[in-house]
Amino acid sequence: MKVFGVTGWKNNGKTGLMERLIAHFTAQGLRVSTLKHTHHGVDLEQPGTDTHRHRVAGAKEVVLVSSSRIATLHELRNDPEPQLAALIEGLEPCDLVLVEGFKSAPHPKIEAHRAATGEALLATTNDTIRAVASDEALPDLNLPVFNLDDTQAIATFIAETTGLAPRKSNGLKNDCFALPPGVHWTPVDEALETLKSRLAPVVGTEAIPTAQSRGRILATDHMAARSNPPGANSAVDGYAFAYADLPKGDVITLPLVAERAAAGDPFTGNVPKGHAIRILTGALLPQGVDTVVLQEDVQVEGAQLRFPAGVKPGANARAAGEDVAAGKLALPMGHKMRAPDVALLSALGLARAQVFNRLRVGVLSTGDELTEPGSTLDTARTYDANRPMLLSLVQGWGYDPVDLGHVADNRDALRRAFDDAANQADVILTSGGASAGDEDHVSALLEETGSLHHWRIAIKPGRPLALAQWNGTPVFGLPGNPVAALVTTLIFARPAFSVLAGGPWLSPMAFTLPAAFKKSKKAGRREYLRARVNEDGQVDVFKSEGSGRISGLSWATGLVELPDEAMDITPGTPVRFLPYEGFGIT
Repeated sequence: MKVFGVTGWKNNGKTGLMERLIAHFTAQGLRVSTLKHTHHGVDLEQPGTDTHRHRVAGAKEVVLVSSSRIATLHELRNDPEPQLAALIEGLEPCDLVLVEGFKSAPHPKIEAHRAATGEALLATTNDTIRAVASDEALPDLNLPVFNLDDTQAIATFIAETTGLAPRKSNGLKNDCFALPPGVHWTPVDEALETLKSRLAPVVGTEAIPTAQSRGRILATDHMAARSNPPGANSAVDGYAFAYADLPKGDVITLPLVAERAAAGDPFTGNVPKGHAIRILTGALLPQGVDTVVLQEDVQVEGAQLRFPAGVKPGANARAAGEDVAAGKLALPMGHKMRAPDVALLSALGLARAQVFNRLRVGVLSTGDELTEPGSTLDTARTYDANRPMLLSLVQGWGYDPVDLGHVADNRDALRRAFDDAANQADVILTSGGASAGDEDHVSALLEETGSLHHWRIAIKPGRPLALAQWNGTPVFGLPGNPVAALVTTLIFARPAFSVLAGGPWLSPMAFTLPAAFKKSKKAGRREYLRARVNEDGQVDVFKSEGSGRISGLSWATGLVELPDEAMDITPGTPVRFLPYEGFGIT
């Protein structure tokens, strides 16, 4: 196991750096364990809990077990504190142990440093510190200095220092796409489950301003740094008082204090018992005040407030943290940020978000017959429709499209193209040449790496998918036919890309609607028909099922998915409609 440490004075950012490094290395498929040294009780259970009572009563060890984790609390009592080496030996095998604290231990470390704390650097006196991560330039320091938020650079330094070999992907072995032996035609659901169970993120992580995080996928759980609301406050303009001090009667009369409480301008004095205070929306409730009556429901006569009895205790008052409490989960790892999510993290005090790097999807077209649209009138040539379609899809899904161009059926040219693609992209999407025929050079070339797997999926339209890796980069080989290429991309590549990018597995949006067509379907393959909903709320299908009729893709607003089994469809038969919007096509 490789060991590397993060150290630094209090409030210098070492725990935040640890959090980002853990997310970065685990996203690369590495098993990471951590050890933290503390002089305080903050990392142990608090007084009054069951385990604390067990310990105080004299238990030597307390094992706390839930459905999510196991925690062992070992009481040292009069025993000496164990050395770091012994603690590491007690861990289960892993790729990397990140240690927070233990500044005197002999393992290599990086020191976290914030200029605002004014604390002296340990690096000047500790020869186990190999670099500094700081929020200021330190030109006179005879050590490598990294920006405190540059997780990628710091992680690379750790990998180089320890000899750690980060995997390009999380467990994507060469045989990760292998199907069970003897399988000839794989049902769609089985193929999808295989992908879902074997894929993992292949991208690194970075910290960015929360305000710029829309469309990015969170690389860690994000916990509230501050409660929302941060303090008990008024939900309305009105008058605040302590409910318990209200006098009896059908009409309540209370004397008013002269001051008021406003948002951003709280009242810091004491509201006398049995008094009320003018309060505005968003203002913090003064000490001892817990209820607010609407200004529309009161009468003010001089310094006297009158309103009908019947106000409920706590009315029109927001409790501190009633939305989200400090320390609670705000958004989970894998969540794709939207504008409302930016608002939530900002309101909870999270100025920066730890996100996965954008997935780079390379799109490559192959085939001697292809040419750029409009470049020739030669009827023997086919305009390349797949590459612009796929690049547009990738961009619409929030990934970085990488145009790898078009390569003719030349083995050496294809090899150079794949080498370049593996350096530029995190996943490669090809169309054409991915079957097993004499001119299918993509398949033949991928087979040389020993990682090619032809997936003969029971689907129409669609020919076998070719799945492989080239220099550790996953490759999805699509059919050359644009209709089949779109269908297989939506059904297989879209959910796979989400996982590779750090997000969840995506299932298509689906509605059951009455058919407006007739069809007798045979058993054996799942079928996808180009379709759209008519003005009567029924589903029409394109006039031809021919996979060369590209106009049907544009005519449609979605797909009708027909099951693997035989089915006779007549007008009114319920069918499953998958709208384009549910695939992120708008």
